[in-house]
Amino acid sequence: MFKKILIANRGEIACRIMRTARTLGVATVAVYSEADASSAHVAMADEAILIGGAAVADSYLRGDRVIEAALNTGAEAVHPGYGFLSENPEFVDQVVAAGLRFIGPSADAIRAMGLKDAAKTLMEKAGVPVVPGYHGDNRDPEFLASVAERIGFPVLIKARAGGGGKGMRLVQAKEEFAAALAGAQREAESSFGDSACLIEKFVSAPRHIEVQVFGDDHGNVVHLFERDCSLQRRHQKVIEEAPAPGMTDEMRAAMGEAAVTACHAINYSGAGTIEFIVDSSDGLKTDAFWFMEMNTRLQVEHPVTEAITGQDLVAWQLQVASGARLPVTQSDLSINGWAFEARLYAEDVGKGFLPATGVLSYLEFPAGARVDTGIRQGDAITPFYDPMIAKIIVHGSDRSAALGKLHRALRETYSAGSITNVNFLSALCEDHNFASGTVDTGLIERHAERLTQSVSASTEILAIAAIAASGLFAANASDTGFSLWQPLERTVLLRPEGTDESIEMRLATVDAMSFAVTGCGVSHQIRLLDPLNGKVEIDATQQSVYAVNKARNVSVFSDRSYHFSVSDPLQQQADEGAGGDSVYAPMPGQVNVVNVARGDRVSVGEALIVIEAMKMEHTLLAPRDGVIEELLARTGMQVEEGALLLSLEAEAEEAQTRS
Repeated sequence: MFKKILIANRGEIACRIMRTARTLGVATVAVYSEADASSAHVAMADEAILIGGAAVADSYLRGDRVIEAALNTGAEAVHPGYGFLSENPEFVDQVVAAGLRFIGPSADAIRAMGLKDAAKTLMEKAGVPVVPGYHGDNRDPEFLASVAERIGFPVLIKARAGGGGKGMRLVQAKEEFAAALAGAQREAESSFGDSACLIEKFVSAPRHIEVQVFGDDHGNVVHLFERDCSLQRRHQKVIEEAPAPGMTDEMRAAMGEAAVTACHAINYSGAGTIEFIVDSSDGLKTDAFWFMEMNTRLQVEHPVTEAITGQDLVAWQLQVASGARLPVTQSDLSINGWAFEARLYAEDVGKGFLPATGVLSYLEFPAGARVDTGIRQGDAITPFYDPMIAKIIVHGSDRSAALGKLHRALRETYSAGSITNVNFLSALCEDHNFASGTVDTGLIERHAERLTQSVSASTEILAIAAIAASGLFAANASDTGFSLWQPLERTVLLRPEGTDESIEMRLATVDAMSFAVTGCGVSHQIRLLDPLNGKVEIDATQQSVYAVNKARNVSVFSDRSYHFSVSDPLQQQADEGAGGDSVYAPMPGQVNVVNVARGDRVSVGEALIVIEAMKMEHTLLAPRDGVIEELLARTGMQVEEGALLLSLEAEAEEAQTRS
């Protein structure tokens, strides 16, 4: 076993690797960017080395600096985590050339599976079923459009390099193909330095089922069963589970055999995942699953496999990389119970899952779940890296029990300071399709309106928020300057997150722990029983509700998470804003495409500008019909969140011009 390893990553995966390394007595070295100087993974490591600026190209993608840090600290091996350099064969070659061990597969194995088109050709030769499509070398847009027509719409355009939904577009009709291909190519080039894309038939009722595999340097390969990753938005996974709902013994055996065959075809060593697309239109059948791609690294969702098998996959990685054989054979492995993983992201669900930023002024995770995170209270979510805050993992005796645990864990996940997807995750848990195991990759898109709609706060929640906003919620009195000498009556103006209008609540103090709160035509009697533990009495009924007040921002946690800003009644004047006349940057990023010029007439919903943020492209649409009066956006420019990009002529001026 190694004595010291360097972890060439950040965030939750770096912390995850460090936890196992510590149990094995292995010292760890962290690398970090200037933006991550005070991050959790730096604090957790035995040593930490600064390797560059905030941008990943200046730090976490600088393989030369990573290797230099490993050599200077006496590390014997490099663990890449996932993302960044984890599937870069040139980096693996450099690590080996420096006399270090790469904790992962060989460069040859990564190359064999690194390009989706070549990997599919290889798998087809090995006898692994492959989805119909074009994986050749011709990149001419007109040729690819003709191929798409032959395959038949809908088709999926996919970057041949990388993953995570980047460089991927679903095309429903011929006339959409050219723009979708150009967008996929731009995103692929930005994310992976390779604009080449392949075309695949889009399966109408697809499920994303993957098989965890593991090999060693002695020719042994096992699979650790399957995971279902069908719940996706923007082609990125949201909730994963193991095993897969509806899986039969026959289907599991066929998929496991195909996955092991794939590994033997490339002499695979280390942790990997074989991803299959499955046609679920007529149940799970052994002739209706196809190889999609292989991830030659540890997956984000590996904890659900650990939960149902009782194995530590990071420990396996360290053991295999140090030359040991796999610790078990296939017959030693079995499935115990059911597990779910939910990804908690800083993102605005109501705005199409746009990545969000901010400082997490409050953060508390559920006690009854495994939580993999690299974020602590007070940490900032920056635009430089993936906005995932944590992974919430639960295990139960069966699917129903595990899903119940997940739902409870999400209700007990409290965060404030940045908008998150926690309410969306809770809504998924309540969805009858998901609860019954009837899932496919289109579920979220089909039910997006219902799943993403915001839940208005009840008057009971507003009453609790008013008490917290006044500094009277005992659990957070020290944060808000609580004093016994408070006025007996006051007015509180609460602006719910995502709205522009304030709600007036009138608060009357009955005694130190009791209040009468009136608003929206309703009055409630509130008594704080044990607010530190979320125990309150509302209209003589005990409930579990927790509230925090940070810098005039109030969060109330109950069946959902509710967030409010607190307005000053003496200065209440809603900003007029620009209404529907302007387009602003929804996040910090780079302008990649400007489709219009000053003076152009545009129609509502027309694509105007494409912004890249966190390696994903976001298209900004015309808010209404109109004429471009001012255009500030330029291709290549960096913009801050809220920056004015263009404005339309006022409707009155347009009408006068037309007359």
